Amino acid sequence: MRPLEGIKVLDLTRALAGPFCATMLGDYGADVIKIERPGAGDDTRGWGPPFIGEESAYFLSVNRNKRSLTLNLRDEQAQQIFLKLAADADVIVENFTPDVMTNFNLGYEDMKKVNPGIVYCSISGFGASGPYRDRPAYDQIMQGVSGLMSITGDLGGDPQKVGIAVTDIGAGMWAAFAVMAALFHRNSPSGNGEGQYIDLSMLDAQIAWMTYQAGYYFATGDAPQRLGAAHPTLVPYQGFKGGDGKFFNVAVGSERLWERFCRGIDRTELKDDPDYATNGDRVNHRSQLVQMLEEHFRSKDADDWVADLQAVSVPAGPINDLKDVFNDPQVQHREMLLEMPHPTLGSIQQTGLPIKFSATPGELEKHPPLLGEHNRQILNDLGYPDAEIDQMATSGVI
Repeated sequence: MRPLEGIKVLDLTRALAGPFCATMLGDYGADVIKIERPGAGDDTRGWGPPFIGEESAYFLSVNRNKRSLTLNLRDEQAQQIFLKLAADADVIVENFTPDVMTNFNLGYEDMKKVNPGIVYCSISGFGASGPYRDRPAYDQIMQGVSGLMSITGDLGGDPQKVGIAVTDIGAGMWAAFAVMAALFHRNSPSGNGEGQYIDLSMLDAQIAWMTYQAGYYFATGDAPQRLGAAHPTLVPYQGFKGGDGKFFNVAVGSERLWERFCRGIDRTELKDDPDYATNGDRVNHRSQLVQMLEEHFRSKDADDWVADLQAVSVPAGPINDLKDVFNDPQVQHREMLLEMPHPTLGSIQQTGLPIKFSATPGELEKHPPLLGEHNRQILNDLGYPDAEIDQMATSGVI
């Protein structure tokens, strides 16, 4: 048994935040039915290049462990099909702009009448309330609005976005956590079997991730500034370049590590220099210390420095590209690169499952579905005969 065996999820999401949430649930055993627009599907089916065959690499990356059902939710018959699905579902996840589902008569209040135990999670850019509720949102917009871009980039340089859509992915992770919390409450004695509505905002989710940077603002009243690869309160704690032009990271997070660091780079005299005696001293003299270290690190290749520092138990590591990452022996040992069969592509590579349960592990059971691949299977299970399914396909219901 996987931990979410028996949980049925109706996934009405597209792009990234919602699909990532539903994939997390599917990876650990939930039966996820991805409901898509007939003829078009999730927007990301067309996001490319790159494509693998005719499939978008983007879509393939966040839609495994799902079955695909096409429904034109503007059609009354399609709405009735959705209601039948919802009657014994556990979870609905959607990321339309607020009120879209209500306008289809498929909002939470409608679903609660059909299934009082439903957990209904709505993911949107700004949430279901407030002055910005109707604004459209994509990840880059939210990285800017949330303040994330203001602290990302080089000192004195332009604001930069993070290299992956962390506001989308973070919202998806918060949503998966919220769904699990709501299911736990529903199934507890105090929950009485009742579901609830979850209002998940990408803005809220990203601000919650600001943690210590927000703490610095609360403490000083000053907005934190961009520091490139450096840390605002620890020195040296950043990236450096070796003599071969490759970059590596160093993380000196304590005075004990500072002493080891000085030994590891063969500069023990720095340990006794009053300008660098404590982390506070090093922060106050950041620019001169970093400049000195940058010059010193040009004397050897990056991998050699990493080996020297690791030999004295100082956290250090290469700055890998993704080719390096997926050829790394630790990554491979942890099964974070997997392959799974696909009906039109032979096999595809996928990132592995990050949570390793001892008793109920997840698995890559279902390939990212073809558009409408499971229409007949799902509708047959609901009691629709093949002839009626053919008629619905012809008339555009599915």
